[in-house]
Amino acid sequence: MMTYIWLYLVLINLLTAAVYIWDKHQAVAHRWRVPEARLLGLAAIGGALGALLAMQIWRHKTHKWPFALGVPLMLVLQAVLLIFLIFEWLPKLGH
Repeated sequence: MMTYIWLYLVLINLLTAAVYIWDKHQAVAHRWRVPEARLLGLAAIGGALGALLAMQIWRHKTHKWPFALGVPLMLVLQAVLLIFLIFEWLPKLGH
């Protein structure tokens, strides 16, 4: 079970980072952009680490408060959830 959780987290974070980077390139080229709700949604479903890294490395969406505050908050919540899964929920399942 834990293998699937780690796999999901790796994949969703890679996808999220790629979408944030693509959106940054689209912004520079003045082309169609990814809706902000989709960017935040990807961060919310487990991709907060990828979102935060892409935001900081590519300097994208760092001044918009839903991103500057929301993405780090999502990362903290996801870390707490992961810790709960590892130490509380999974041991009770016998894994």
